[in-house]
Amino acid sequence: MILLENETIVTSGKEAIGSVIIDGQVIKDVLYADAEDYQYCLFRYRKEADEAIDLTGKHLIAGGIDAHVHFREPGLTHKADMQTESEAALAGGVTSYMDMPNTNPATTTAQTLKDKIEAARGRVRGKIGFHIGVTNENADEVCRLVMEGDPQTGLTPEDIAGVKVFMGSSTGNMLVDEVSTLDRIFSIREKPVLVHCEDEATIKSNLNEAILKYGEDIPFSEHEHIRSRKACIKSSIKALEMAIQHGTSLVLCHISTKEELEMVRAAKTQNPNIKAETSCNYLWFSNADYDRLGSKAKCNPSIKTGNDRDALRHGLAAGLIDTIGSDHAPHLESEKSAPYCKAPSGLPTIQQSLPVLLTIAHQEDIPLTRIAAVFSENASELYGLNRGRIQKGYEADLVVFDYNSEFTVRDEDQKGRCGWTPYAGETLRGVIEMVFVNGKLI
Repeated sequence: MILLENETIVTSGKEAIGSVIIDGQVIKDVLYADAEDYQYCLFRYRKEADEAIDLTGKHLIAGGIDAHVHFREPGLTHKADMQTESEAALAGGVTSYMDMPNTNPATTTAQTLKDKIEAARGRVRGKIGFHIGVTNENADEVCRLVMEGDPQTGLTPEDIAGVKVFMGSSTGNMLVDEVSTLDRIFSIREKPVLVHCEDEATIKSNLNEAILKYGEDIPFSEHEHIRSRKACIKSSIKALEMAIQHGTSLVLCHISTKEELEMVRAAKTQNPNIKAETSCNYLWFSNADYDRLGSKAKCNPSIKTGNDRDALRHGLAAGLIDTIGSDHAPHLESEKSAPYCKAPSGLPTIQQSLPVLLTIAHQEDIPLTRIAAVFSENASELYGLNRGRIQKGYEADLVVFDYNSEFTVRDEDQKGRCGWTPYAGETLRGVIEMVFVNGKLI
């Protein structure tokens, strides 16, 4: 038994001095110093504990749950794999993660999902889950899998974290634009439906205009205009309307605009099961960073204006943002160094998730209780996990950090295979000192 004593415990409901007792893999007890019997209980657990760690002056938060990662396995392991990226996640205080289906081959069948589960076995130290992807052709199979599983492969509905829809934006063969397919998928009740919303026709039109204007030398600052706010809004309107119509448990992924946030605010009054996800990238960067970062700021959806960033920060503070998904998407620097049309979109950022959130909380005077909610607790509830909370009986996935310490991000400190991050050179708050997974200090 391990006793973590005298730290500041951060949950969505409270930030207060206390102690946590770990027994095996689970949290045995949570004590708060303002309780009358705190010292007595602490004395009793000190006598029983195999190890007592004094965390006076430190903060303790539940390990992060990131339901939006691209670990690139199978098919793209030259730039990342489950093992390397799970190490990056743990270094950033993220102890559970859910991988997106746009790998090679795409995770769109029972067999490809089973293959991913087998590939992860024994190679990741956190908790990994997998979303299944929808195409215009596989809606019937996806619905069957989330309800019944698949006896042939041994896959169960519990093996599926959520259902991912690339709605209006082409990703390999995963563009879903048939109304009948969308109606079928939005009728799913058993799992959250996660949607990437950008209108492909709008993007193609904008890209053609940019090519006519710039030829092959499109500046990366045009990314915001090519994958425009109109493309996001047009697609998100359709997704939200369908979610209201069907009562879907919808996650609107990586919100990047002020308008989408306001649309979610209104839509939640009609369907409270609609959830808003954003990435730290949209909370930290703005279009002013394109000239400085070039392709290292190129992600989909695009990073928008400072006003959008401010609106998202206000949404975080107000409770309108439900979850943070890093959209961790590694590419090699050599791939990113290509001209605009050939440089792939995606940023490796999971190692910075918690420090970025803590830094924003400090800058904007946002209570750390809000960080606990979006970093782990809301996702714990959404995906039905017995982790992501500092609560008796939950798996002991815990992160100790020093909220008063700052550090400068360096590429050479990155644990992921690609070895760089767009946050390099940024000064962040909250040095992560210990990470526990299933009760073990790793």
